[in-house]
Amino acid sequence: MRFRETRDTAPPQIDLIPMLTVMMGVLAFFVVVTLTLGSEEAIDMQLPAAQPEDPPATLPTTNPFIVEMQANGGFTVNANPIDKDTLKVEMEAYLAENADHVVYLLPDRDLPYEQVIQFLGEMRAIGGDRVSLAIEE
Repeated sequence: MRFRETRDTAPPQIDLIPMLTVMMGVLAFFVVVTLTLGSEEAIDMQLPAAQPEDPPATLPTTNPFIVEMQANGGFTVNANPIDKDTLKVEMEAYLAENADHVVYLLPDRDLPYEQVIQFLGEMRAIGGDRVSLAIEE
């Protein structure tokens, strides 16, 4: 008496085509919904009005005070050689006479950055925020 028949059964096969079709349908649904909900018409936003840019700062046309720091350690004010102590006195006088003018420091390109910043700090001790570093192109 045989209760079980022994058959050579193959493992079940999985058909991927219907599963991929369903997944592509779900993906297409989410893409359409995302595009519909993400349109610009659905967002009500008031953007700020464009503001004109500030005009670039220009050198004052009357008596600019330009201090040139030379590579050899010398200084010139408006192309006139000057020593450091006289420069500080003249800078104080210029800033006292011209309340709306700025003193510009134009260093030589070969000077070390640290030396330029140290002297700029000395100038700011005299002129405060009315001292500016200038560069030439």
